[in-house]
Amino acid sequence: MTVTLSFHGAAGTVTGSCYRITHDAGTFLIDCGLFQGNKTVRALNAKPFPFSPADIDFVLLTHAHIDHVGLIPKLYKGGYRGPLHATVATHGLIEFLLPDSASIQESEAERENRKRRRRGEPPVEPLYMLKDAERALEHRIEHPYCEWFSPGEGVRVRFWNAGHILGSSSIELEVADGEAPVRILFSGDIGPDEKAFYLEPESPHDLDYVVCESTYGGRDRADYTLEARRAALGTELREALERGGNVVIPAFAVERSQELLHDIGVLIKDGTINPIAVFLDSPLARRVTGVFRNFADQFEDTELSAEELFADKRFKIVETVEESKAINMIRGGSIIISASGMCDAGRVKHHLRNNLPRHDATVLFVGYQAQGTLGQVIQSGADEVRIHGRETVVRATIRTIQNYSAHADHAELVAWVKARLPVHGSVFLTHGDDEERKAFAVALREIGLSSDQIIRPELDDLVELLAGGAGAAVPTKAPRIEPGQIAHDWHNSYAEFIIELSHKLREAPNDTARQEVMDAVKAALDAAQ
Repeated sequence: MTVTLSFHGAAGTVTGSCYRITHDAGTFLIDCGLFQGNKTVRALNAKPFPFSPADIDFVLLTHAHIDHVGLIPKLYKGGYRGPLHATVATHGLIEFLLPDSASIQESEAERENRKRRRRGEPPVEPLYMLKDAERALEHRIEHPYCEWFSPGEGVRVRFWNAGHILGSSSIELEVADGEAPVRILFSGDIGPDEKAFYLEPESPHDLDYVVCESTYGGRDRADYTLEARRAALGTELREALERGGNVVIPAFAVERSQELLHDIGVLIKDGTINPIAVFLDSPLARRVTGVFRNFADQFEDTELSAEELFADKRFKIVETVEESKAINMIRGGSIIISASGMCDAGRVKHHLRNNLPRHDATVLFVGYQAQGTLGQVIQSGADEVRIHGRETVVRATIRTIQNYSAHADHAELVAWVKARLPVHGSVFLTHGDDEERKAFAVALREIGLSSDQIIRPELDDLVELLAGGAGAAVPTKAPRIEPGQIAHDWHNSYAEFIIELSHKLREAPNDTARQEVMDAVKAALDAAQ
């Protein structure tokens, strides 16, 4: 019998989680997520799946973040009709996440088609539509933590608390392979030891294979308690408000926004900060916050009662586009939490364009910024960025708090893997950029894993898995993306070039000098042909 594992996402990059297991009795997926990052990485979303959706028997979901579930509607659009297995809370979240994502896909296609009509080009279809998301939601099957179930012939599954977001799980699998099953653990995204709302992550040990995320490989955050983290947020917000402008916080709609609202509510209650208003400008975040209220009785380490949670009178939950635009009339004293967390889409781009040019404004990053995203460009210290095709100067104060990440840091990831030992076969490092995966691999060798055991798969790599842990990776023959375009693609270079050219033209002493600059650029372009 043969069991194979294919890495169709989150391999060589941080997003797009999708793993396919094929065995003698069938084929199934773990996650089916949206790719995020630069334009070249995002273009993977529109390309065909490297498998037939109709051939998939079932799907297991680790959690509800869009880079783990965002291509589920596309799967159903392509002919998949099987079940979605996940925890109760994960299904509660995707009830809002998938329709919201479908609305975004439809809106982006409509916007693109307006441009295409002006250029006389044929229209494009949305990646998927609301009807595809609704069809997916009809196939949900809920499971509690720590109870075995069999979603298909020859497969047993158990969900474990991953401590990442509401409902998040690591997935333990047993896949039949002759007399003994292949035992595999997919980490999902692992949460940090100190986190509001949830207990620390847990999982079994003594496995054949482990597929482990590595987002923060090589990067340790300062040791902190939840109280110390809240105090650090209070210091940043107090100093930002004292500058006189607004504070813009790019944050994901799921988890990060709710943790921020909780801690800001505590800081207002104890008098640490006194903002005019706190805006949560994300319709999705509003709906997700309602789901969190429904599960409030299960939370750990919250300083507010269920009645107080997200309920301060200064909290303004923004729904409509008109309400969002009205925030731009407020020149200072407000905290604006808006999606997306990496600034690559959503209403936060409008707030950035409005506040980045202001000396008294602050942009506070509270989570990971993938390479090539607008958030990473701003965070790296750019003096000017392009937003909606226009140059925007950066005069605002740019600050970062790392301790609001929902991911375990380097030391916590190493400790998590160590607690899973022995691993008889391979540990596959996914969900990380190359530098992070390399640093994580070094640390895993130090806790006793051999170099041969640690594998850093690339997109669409395939590995054969055997009971007891044997197996070797087989590289893909036709990668869907050039590896050199993942971290910094030609679109990033184009934006940098346009900004630099604009600077050169503005700084030129006269029109003759400007013409010389343009002539030099044209000559270089002609030479490159």
